[in-house]
Amino acid sequence: MPEVAQNPEDAAEQAADDGDKSNQFPAAESSQELGHGYPPFYFHRAPPGASVSPPYSYRNQPYFDARVSFLRRVPHSARLSRALYPSLMRFLILGNGAKPHVAESADRLGAAVRAAGGEVVLTDLTRHRDLTGVTADLALVLGGDGAILRAARQMGYQQVPVLGVNLGRLGFLADLSPDEAVEYLPNVLRGEYRVTEHIMFVCGLTDGSGPRDILGLNEVVVRAGPPFKMLDVELAIDGEVVARFLGDGLIVSTPVGSTAHSLSAGGPVLGQDLPAFVITPICGHTLTSRPLVDSAARTYTIGVHYAEGAWVVVDGQDCGPLQPGDRVTVRKAPVSFRLVKVPGKTYYQTLREKLRWGTMPAYRNEPEAT
Repeated sequence: MPEVAQNPEDAAEQAADDGDKSNQFPAAESSQELGHGYPPFYFHRAPPGASVSPPYSYRNQPYFDARVSFLRRVPHSARLSRALYPSLMRFLILGNGAKPHVAESADRLGAAVRAAGGEVVLTDLTRHRDLTGVTADLALVLGGDGAILRAARQMGYQQVPVLGVNLGRLGFLADLSPDEAVEYLPNVLRGEYRVTEHIMFVCGLTDGSGPRDILGLNEVVVRAGPPFKMLDVELAIDGEVVARFLGDGLIVSTPVGSTAHSLSAGGPVLGQDLPAFVITPICGHTLTSRPLVDSAARTYTIGVHYAEGAWVVVDGQDCGPLQPGDRVTVRKAPVSFRLVKVPGKTYYQTLREKLRWGTMPAYRNEPEAT
């Protein structure tokens, strides 16, 4: 057995000379995957013979913290900051800088993140930055539901958990106001939140320009456009024709989108974590046209028979004209939208407060009968 040096720096040199691998550990898993709600971070063990208590840092020496079971060697420059701030998180700040109060709120939240010990890796208020390869633990999205839909599309197939900061008219997906977000940020860095996952979809278009795919979160709408004539469309599920609709259009919506356009067209409210799609006709010219809820594991195809002036619209943003013979397919995406929920904010609470669902009418006070 080699002699253990008493000085920690000597211990490091001796371990290197003897080929000792005791201070080298496999890469740590993200604690988000383990259910703690924290971003990836690292803890280390002290060298043999060291008798000091963490937090501390020696040259090329990791340290040990028994609070967690996953370990990893990291460079010296990152080791001390993550030792002292184990909840250090990397943030994106996204929004539309042309909207009122977004730019100043972004500056304010960025300062609050840094003051709480976090790091802002990117601020994009143009909505056009390529986020491919940008590594972050959480995205602060400023605006309303449209801003969140845009951010989900912008992140593409590398979804980052989104905490919505409401600066829009409704903000159904945005739980916090700017003041609440600034106040709650230290709690977020301590991991006092949960991440809910919701299905996204891929809309495949087969038209005269060739096939193309669009990633979305809310809904796909095939609808009438100028000259606003009635559409004739056919719905197939997994290749089986199930219905033919005459009317103003057809909506295929996720549970998240069920409280948007589909709700306005008479569709049901779905629990946001359901693996399902809802198909809602728009002003169907029949007495038997009703919404349909079916599994998200299936593929939905809308075939266009008569479509003068028809359009396809994805999440109210991407759109394009349709011609007779064109096909629109909707299938579950291989990624999920990840929404950050803070304590005290629930789905049904949001339905009651923002959509007035399940609330009593405003009855006039009347004296009791004698």
